[in-house]
Amino acid sequence: MLRRMPLPQKRTLNEFWPAWAHDGQTPPAGDWPTWLMVTGRGFGKTRAGAEWVSALARDPSTLLGTGGPLRIALVGATIEDALKVMVTGRSGVRTIARTGERVELNKSEGLVRFSSGAEAYLYSGACPEKLRGPEHHFAWCDELAKWRYPEETWDNLQLGLRLGAAPRTLVTTTPKAVPLLRKLVATSAVTRGRTADNLNLPGAFVEGMEAAYRGTRKGREELDGELIEEAEGALWSRALIEACRVSPVIARSSATKQSSGSEVGTGLLRSARNDESGFRRIVIGVDPPASAQGDACGIVACALGADGVGYVLGDHSAHGLSPEGWAARVVEAAATWGADCVIVEKNQGGDMVKSVLRAADPALPVRTVFARFGKGDRAEPVAMLFEAGQAKLAGSFPALEDELCAMTRGGFYAGPGRSPDRADAMVWAMSELMLGREAAEPRVRAL
Repeated sequence: MLRRMPLPQKRTLNEFWPAWAHDGQTPPAGDWPTWLMVTGRGFGKTRAGAEWVSALARDPSTLLGTGGPLRIALVGATIEDALKVMVTGRSGVRTIARTGERVELNKSEGLVRFSSGAEAYLYSGACPEKLRGPEHHFAWCDELAKWRYPEETWDNLQLGLRLGAAPRTLVTTTPKAVPLLRKLVATSAVTRGRTADNLNLPGAFVEGMEAAYRGTRKGREELDGELIEEAEGALWSRALIEACRVSPVIARSSATKQSSGSEVGTGLLRSARNDESGFRRIVIGVDPPASAQGDACGIVACALGADGVGYVLGDHSAHGLSPEGWAARVVEAAATWGADCVIVEKNQGGDMVKSVLRAADPALPVRTVFARFGKGDRAEPVAMLFEAGQAKLAGSFPALEDELCAMTRGGFYAGPGRSPDRADAMVWAMSELMLGREAAEPRVRAL
């Protein structure tokens, strides 16, 4: 069919954006004042923004009753970004114009003129005062998370969006935990997406980026489009976590099947416990839930290395399981890593917790501990181990890391779920390894 098409029809099909856009690149339904596209790199945000602006400029209905040319604000992180990405870039408004459409650029004035008479003005997130005064019908804001003065620029832009009956703003950005972006997520029509969602990207590029950054903060932000936050006064910061991340470790048996939902490293196999690359002790920390419908059961494997450093090996936590279910998960984790001991908090259920675990495996070495302090107070000494370089994360554990970055010194928890169950399980295991009696015994390290 394509071969039989005459050239004008081929050109028309090629330039018909609705035929090529994926779902995340089309405007959401409804009467929204702000459309927020917060996605991974390569998702197609810039093309979506340029097509949205071009459609506004060529649609006669948007020009009715304006009392003059349609005015659109194009706001980039810098004027150079607005020019080279939003206008003249590979997916900019000038590049994606249809055949016969004139899109003229006046660099000195920072002005783009469309065939219809619509005008787009270039602004910078580094110069908010330039937006104090100009009026617009619509606005496209690109990479808002990179703006030098996000709040001031946004406020001045919105105060000037007073032309027409229904002003609208499109924001296209990769995520960063800036206050303005958090506010917009709560008040906008939000489109989320991952780099891999754009099927037009070369497969080798996507695979290479996934291999290089999967599980890291950069990967979660730049590839998965996640807005990663940390609580004010958090015991762990994202920077600290990245500084403490080392290569993953595989379980003692590489053939061990991991439970669904477990986060376990996939790096170098370390099967021996007594060689120079092995571990002195491996323990499983458990924070049991009060009920199957309540919080998750935190199950985290940690090890004391031959170098005297504590390592987080795997997160086997589970939600919604019966006592028999999470007990089986604990037994499986202990077998996976060849654990010396299972440390379980007994505040919830007392000796019943120990009985449930023993019923799952009578030979399971279980030691119960009683929580005399709150989760935040227990976590602070362990956080200090990470700060001192005495504790590391052997791999990436996004769910656990989100909880760690939401635990504060005052004991307040501002993270996902009602309680930091994964983080608490890790704290119990690390405390046993690094702060317990056996960790305090003197050892001769060298002669």
